[in-house]
Amino acid sequence: MNPFEYARPESEAEAVALLAGEGTTVLASGMDLMPLLQKSVVATSRVVDISRVDSMRGIDPVNGGVTIGVLSTLEDIAYSPLLTEYPSLKDVTEGIRAIQVQQNGTLGGDLCHLPNCWYFRSGYGLLGRDNGKSLPEIGDNRYHAIFGNSGPAKFVSASRFAPALIAWGAQVRITGPEPNAEKWLPLEQFYHTPKTDRQGVTVLEPGQLLTHVWLPPAELQVSATYEVLEMKGLDWPLASAAATLDLDDAGRVRKATIVLGHVAPTPWLSLSAADVLVGQPVTPQLAHAAGEAAVAEATPLSENAYKVRLAQTSVKRALLKATNQLEGGL
Repeated sequence: MNPFEYARPESEAEAVALLAGEGTTVLASGMDLMPLLQKSVVATSRVVDISRVDSMRGIDPVNGGVTIGVLSTLEDIAYSPLLTEYPSLKDVTEGIRAIQVQQNGTLGGDLCHLPNCWYFRSGYGLLGRDNGKSLPEIGDNRYHAIFGNSGPAKFVSASRFAPALIAWGAQVRITGPEPNAEKWLPLEQFYHTPKTDRQGVTVLEPGQLLTHVWLPPAELQVSATYEVLEMKGLDWPLASAAATLDLDDAGRVRKATIVLGHVAPTPWLSLSAADVLVGQPVTPQLAHAAGEAAVAEATPLSENAYKVRLAQTSVKRALLKATNQLEGGL
């Protein structure tokens, strides 16, 4: 591990000031960052521990919706009565079986989680290059992207909550880099696909800090997240899908938002799947058709074509789960 400064601010303004300049890193619970520092995969000159910034905790009603501080734990999200109307978030927490992660892992840590790509975590950089060659292209790529992989980034977004939050139209609050500066933006705009190792996986710039997530009013919409895991326990999903549906009194879909996870360098919004649903009641046949539409333009790599079927199934089962039809192992 390389030496670095350690700072522990107690306010957002203090944290932003400490994050100014290149080479600084945010520490929340440290569950992902510490192993990366120990292996020198992430190099930093200063670690800014934000765990004492109380303004970034809590789940509160705001403007008809709900605001979640990014230091809220997965356990906070699982048991908050304010999130009962957002069941797709609870679906995610139920899929994370490790008690340590539930109690200590934070929402912000999940949203900013760096890729689980084994080339990145073995020290070959965010894009997994060795002597100018893309290791995911020529090597083992069974867990890599099947969408958005035409450029140098082949990893998949690691966040488990982002698809569900994006499907709900969530916005995020970013402070900095100037004192008292803040902005809100849709969560889907928080992520980008890097073309160089230095660009990172989010739009955060030096001196900026993600502080809160705001969910709009649920307004009787239905939702669900479905994750495909190799085994229950500590696994990361091979593919996932989150669906949020606005239904009319006859059960027909007025509006749908479908977001796939763990299949692209960013959470993957599927407009084609949503178009299949609008104007019709959700049935197993329609859910299957939406799943097919969602993966119609997939571009799998040499060893991950199986993920196309998993993504299709995730969409189908998320839709059936949202409408209380997921029975009998469909």
